[in-house]
Amino acid sequence: MRNKLTRLLLSVALASSAMAIAPTASADDVKMVGVITKIQMAADGKSATATLKDNKSGNSVTLSITDDLTLDKFKDKRIVEGDEIRAKYDDANKNLSKSFKKTAGC
Repeated sequence: MRNKLTRLLLSVALASSAMAIAPTASADDVKMVGVITKIQMAADGKSATATLKDNKSGNSVTLSITDDLTLDKFKDKRIVEGDEIRAKYDDANKNLSKSFKKTAGC
């Protein structure tokens, strides 16, 4: 009986450790490169939306921007309409931007 209990506890511990190591199931991040066609800052300055035209498909995608670094670049005009951007966003979360950078740097 003790041997079966030990095996059961060992298998439960092994299964739980495997689940902890395995990546969690979430929506995949979408990566794209496109030209900014429109930037709209929120009135409070704590968020913005940017519309990009995807270079591959030609579709327009509107992204929500909330990170301070990118917002500062919008305010300082280091990123403006017409710039080519490399973006990564979560399409399951209202196109929330995770990365928003010029293809040439910045």
